[in-house]
Formats: sequence, C-alpha cells, structure tokens
Amino acid sequence: MIFLLRWVSTLVLAFFAGKLMTKLKMPAILGWLIAGMVLGPNAMELLPQAVMDASWYKIIITWMQCAFGLMLGTELIWKKIKSYGKALMLTTLAQSLGTFAFVSLMFAIVFACTGIPLYLAVVFGGIALATAPAPALSIVQEFHTKGPVTETLLPMAVLDDIVGITVFFTVNSFVAKAVSGGAVPLYMIPVMILLPVLIGIVTGIPVGAYLKRKPGKARTLGLLLAGITMTVVIGWYFNTRVLSNITLNYMLMGVAFSAAFSNMMPEKQLEKLTNWFHPILGISLLAAIVDLGAPLDYHLILGAGLYTFVYIAARGFGKYFGARLGAKATRMPDTVQKYLGLTLLPHSGVSLVFTGIICSVLTGPEPELAVIVKGTIAAAAVINEIIAVIAAKKGFELAGEIHAGNP
Repeated sequence: MIFLLRWVSTLVLAFFAGKLMTKLKMPAILGWLIAGMVLGPNAMELLPQAVMDASWYKIIITWMQCAFGLMLGTELIWKKIKSYGKALMLTTLAQSLGTFAFVSLMFAIVFACTGIPLYLAVVFGGIALATAPAPALSIVQEFHTKGPVTETLLPMAVLDDIVGITVFFTVNSFVAKAVSGGAVPLYMIPVMILLPVLIGIVTGIPVGAYLKRKPGKARTLGLLLAGITMTVVIGWYFNTRVLSNITLNYMLMGVAFSAAFSNMMPEKQLEKLTNWFHPILGISLLAAIVDLGAPLDYHLILGAGLYTFVYIAARGFGKYFGARLGAKATRMPDTVQKYLGLTLLPHSGVSLVFTGIICSVLTGPEPELAVIVKGTIAAAAVINEIIAVIAAKKGFELAGEIHAGNP
C-alpha cells in the first residue's frame, strides 16, 4: 500500500510539474519527464526501483501502454490512410532505414579508428532507428494539433514500430549468433509483429459489433476498459506461457484493438467516443512518460562522451533528412517535408528496451562492448529526450498545427 501511495504521489507531482511547464510555454510532457527523473530511483527515490520492479506496477504500466494505443488506432481509418498509401510507407522506410544506415556508417568510421569490432556499429544503428511514440503523441494530445504533419505522424508511429522491431531483432539475431551462438530465431520476428496485431483484432471486432448499437457513455467506456483488459490478459498469456523467450508489444495490441472497432463505426460516433476516453488516455500518457523518465540517470549528462555525441547527432540527422527526403520524393505536403522529422526525434523508451536486450547478449562473451552500448545509450536517453520534446513541439508550431487558443 505504501508503494502504491508513493507511485500515485509521483504522478501527482509530475502532473503539477507539467502544469508549471505549460506556464513557461513548454509542453507538459517535459515536466512529466523531468519529474520522473528527479523523483525516480537515481535521485530522490520517491518512486524507488522496488516499485518499478513490482509485478503490480508492471501490469498497470502494460495496461496503460495498451490504452494509449487507442490514440493511434482510432486514427487508422482505412478511408483516411488510403490517400497516403504508398507515400506513407515509403516515407516511413526512408526515415527508419535511413537512420539505421547513417548511424551504422558513422559508428563504423569511429570504431575503425578506435579498434572496436565493426559489428557494434550495426547494433547502434539497430537501436537508433526506432521512435518512441508516447512523447510526440502526448504533445498531439495536449495541444490538440491538427494538420498534415499530425495526420502523417499518427499512422507512421505504428509503421515505424513495426520496421524498428523487424530491423532490431534481425540485427540482434545475427550479433547473438556471432558472439555466443544463440539468438531469437529469425522466423520469430514476424510472430512478434503479427501476433499482437492478431490479438488486438480478435478482441476489437466484438467490441466494434457492440458499439455499433450506440450505447451510452458509461457502457461505452466500460466496454473499452474491459476490451483493453482482455487484450492485455491474452497478450500476457502468450508472452509468459507460450512465447516466454520474446517480448510482445502491448501498444501494438492496443492499436490493433482500437483500429478494429474504429473502422466499424460512423465517424461522428467515433469522435464522441474519443472525447469520452480522453481523460483515461491523459492519465495513461502521464504514467507512461513518468515511467520513461524514472530510469534515466541525470548524472550521465556529465559523463557523456564522444559516442553519445555521435549517436545523438547521427540519429537526429538520419531521422530529419530521411523523413524530408522520403516526403519530398513522394510529394507529401510541404509542411510534412520540412517538419515531420522534428516530431520523430523522441526515442528513450524504445532505446532502453532494445539496449537491455542487446546487452544481455553481449554481457557474457563481450562484457566491455556491453558497457559501451549501455553507457552510450543511457547518456543519450537523458540528453536526447529533453532536446527531442522541445524539437517535437517546435515542429508542430512551425507546421502551423498548434492553433490559437490551444495551451
């Protein structure tokens, strides 16, 4: 009970830190992120590591990850995204694979000069290409952004996740085989992508069938909460009992769940549903961002070195210019070409998960390489996330999608 109260107290303080940031004309998420860092295990310990390791905490965060998947899934209306079609996919591939290639190349040059095995360059590239959707989505939520950049970012966040998982686990498999002979089999990579989608569709279709009857607010919210819970339970069963050697993406389950019922509903009813769900989504995003900030150690800012600088700069370059070139080649709107890349810079949650996975592979056979990866990404996570949140908001501002009257 004490641990629960400490977590709730952390969220309340983070909420007010976010309010303070809005007074300073900054996004609330920056306050949430800094509060998580300051109140987390590496500083004041109001939210200690014991809480973050507790089973109940992990279950709640998992549920909330699935819940904020609804923000993406309710935008994945086939009629909406069909107009982007090939352009959206090609732009996603350009910024994701472009980042992977550029970061790998930069580290290959650095490692060739320092005598570190070149395959580690591909490891950094595999970690770098993914985007953490929660920070950018929280800005969309807070400022009610609307326009071509927002409309492109929301479905791209899903596609980017899929590309990131595919590339990283392919790299992880080859590296694991090279250094220790073990790896997640390559045939499991499609399972890691398709199974969460299938789980979400299976739970989303019956929810959509009931929502077509247009129930009231209480029944609609009750049904959504039950559907999210069922999705998480099924995902947890597969993740722990059937495929315990891999990690399933619960946000992807939430996306598929909500996309399934959203494509079965009239547009006006869906708009009403999303307005009703807005407070739950806001709490889920707050908890997710605090969870993202809590493991970050502010001391690492002082210890950041050459590798951290190369990582942040190369990843930022790859994301921005990859998105710009892809959008330009597919003739997407001018604001998308110029500013989409700025909204793709947030990264920490995904980078830390991927880092933990690759370090578990390297620690036994190549412990010194594991130290390099962990130290570089941990420091980059602290520095990049603060820069990225500010850059993402600026991107929406320059695109003209934060309108007068918004916070």
